[in-house]
Amino acid sequence: MTDAFFQRLGISPGRLRRDRILHEAAHTVNPIHLMRVFGISAQAAMTYVRAAHPERRATGPR
Repeated sequence: MTDAFFQRLGISPGRLRRDRILHEAAHTVNPIHLMRVFGISAQAAMTYVRAAHPERRATGPR
C-alpha cells in the first residue's frame, strides 16, 4: 500500500527522505542535529549542510 501511495505522487521514499533532510539542513547549520534526527553519518550531514548553505563555503586556499 505504501509503494502505491508513493507511485501516485511520482516520488520515491528515498527521494522524499533526502528532500526532508535538505529542508532541515536549510534551517540549521548544525550537522550534529541532522545526525541525531536522521541517523546519518557525519560526512553525510556535512554534505547536506554544504548543499543547503553554499554561501558559507570557504573561498580561500586551504
